[in-house]
Amino acid sequence: MRRIVRCLVVLLAMLAVLPVQAQHVTRIEQADAVRSDWSAQAPPRQGWVPVGLRDLWEKRWPGHDGVVWYRVRWQQADASQPVGLLLDYTCLAAAVSLNGQPIDRDASLVEPLSRKWHVPRYYTVPPALLREGQNELLVRVSGLAAYQPAFGTVSVGDPIVLRGQYERERFARRDMQIFDAAVGLVLAAMIGIFWLLRPQDTLYGWYALSAVFGRLYDWNFIAGSPWPFRTTDGWQAFIAAVFVASAATHTIFLLRFSERRWPRFERALLALAGAGMVLGLSFPHWMGPLRNLYVTPAILFLYVVSAVFVVFALRSDRRDYKVLAACISVPLLVSLHDLGVYMGWYGGVSYLGSFTSPVMLLGMGFVLAYRFAQTMERVEGFNAELQREVQAATVTLADTLNQQHALALAHSRAGERLQLVRDLHDGFGGTLVGAITRLQHAPDETLKEEVVDLLKDMRDDLRLVIDTTAQEQADLATLIAPLRHRASRLLEAADIDAHWRVEGLEGLQLGPGRSLDLLRLLQEALTNVFKHSRAARVDVHLRRAGDRLELRVRDDGVGLAGAAPAAGQARAAGAGLASMRHRAQRLGAELRIAGTSDGKGTALELDLPLAA
Repeated sequence: MRRIVRCLVVLLAMLAVLPVQAQHVTRIEQADAVRSDWSAQAPPRQGWVPVGLRDLWEKRWPGHDGVVWYRVRWQQADASQPVGLLLDYTCLAAAVSLNGQPIDRDASLVEPLSRKWHVPRYYTVPPALLREGQNELLVRVSGLAAYQPAFGTVSVGDPIVLRGQYERERFARRDMQIFDAAVGLVLAAMIGIFWLLRPQDTLYGWYALSAVFGRLYDWNFIAGSPWPFRTTDGWQAFIAAVFVASAATHTIFLLRFSERRWPRFERALLALAGAGMVLGLSFPHWMGPLRNLYVTPAILFLYVVSAVFVVFALRSDRRDYKVLAACISVPLLVSLHDLGVYMGWYGGVSYLGSFTSPVMLLGMGFVLAYRFAQTMERVEGFNAELQREVQAATVTLADTLNQQHALALAHSRAGERLQLVRDLHDGFGGTLVGAITRLQHAPDETLKEEVVDLLKDMRDDLRLVIDTTAQEQADLATLIAPLRHRASRLLEAADIDAHWRVEGLEGLQLGPGRSLDLLRLLQEALTNVFKHSRAARVDVHLRRAGDRLELRVRDDGVGLAGAAPAAGQARAAGAGLASMRHRAQRLGAELRIAGTSDGKGTALELDLPLAA
């Protein structure tokens, strides 16, 4: 057992020694620095001061906007092999030379400054650029005092080791930011589509908007220049305004997620965010350098809002609240490290939020998808309940419709019987009365032919119903001719002179039902003249006037007041008038019955619209 323990100890010692031997790297944390103006092409000879790396020059030269030269020296024992050279941090732009030979230069060393500040710089130095003994690295750093201009540590040594370190740092500082931005934009697009499909669910819209602002802020770590702005101040003012807008929209999202509505508070947040954006775009030279005056309160506000939501979620029994609180808590704690880097509280240069941000984004995506699934479940449950209620209502409605159909059928049959009674009264009844009257006044030696003629008239009247129904394509002039013939003969038997005037009825078709109602109404009017008027003359005028049909029946009899019916006829006369009014109403026509203007006789007027 002891031998095994000894072997393990020796093996661990060997593993511990191997990295030290393989990773032969010198980290340089001391340099000399001197400041100069933007136009300097070479460092000044005087004014160099020793500095520790990482060096933030605004602490030594407050308010200095321009260039600081850094001179780093080291001893190289073997100059026959390539050497790795890693520059940890150069803010904002830089040009690098080794032993008087340029090896790197950013695109723009004056405004608008290049922005390679967040990415380390690695070079594999060939032996031709190296010297045995002392080597000198000269770095020209261009920066602005308001944006933490600095120069970080320098590492020299094994190219393989430093290359690996460079790849890891680049992955952490840049590649993860790109991945974070890509994931955030995809998620924002998906949630935004949910909102477009269901605009009433504003929760999704506010999350998508906050995610877009957040990804715009992430671009600060990726962009290589301040484009589309002409200065670093313009870029920084915009990025700061975007952060404030992201904090405001994220707060509104948390409110909506918690099913809270504070309209005044939300309007105030949006007003502040809008004001920050307008001021940042309008006055970049002020809003850029002074960004910490409003970004720092926004950061603290975001911490407070997130902490309040976490407490609220822990007190709630909602699962989605707790999941979102967990997704917020981890980045919230990690962001304390990033806040220290941003404020320069310690020497770190790498932000860790990009590692936790995808977790938070995916967690939020899960929570929103969970909320959407819950909503769909409620919708499906509602649809199922609605379907059951619709089925029950359908059964009830079917029963009601069956009952209504039975009632309608009964009413239809009753109406048909009533219509049959009216047709018999108005048509055949009038003819029958006329025939009886003629037979009563006929001499005893009435010929058989005359009786047959009376029976034919009665037959023709019954045929009126058949004709108007069977001759669907017959015009009104054709249908009215038989009625005119029979009515004229009936009136002549009572010594009433009938004068007819028919105008414009050729080709006019009212249809079987309307034609029968019109003919029956006219027949009843003439029967009343025959039975009650004691007139010597009756005028019948029927004409088409544009889209209307006018009927006028006027006699010179005793009038309405003097038309007292004989015993047993009062009921019949009342039924006749009621029948005419009913037919006029069914025709959609206006019926007027009154005495004539000279007081001699009765006038009936019917105004019938043809389009009814």
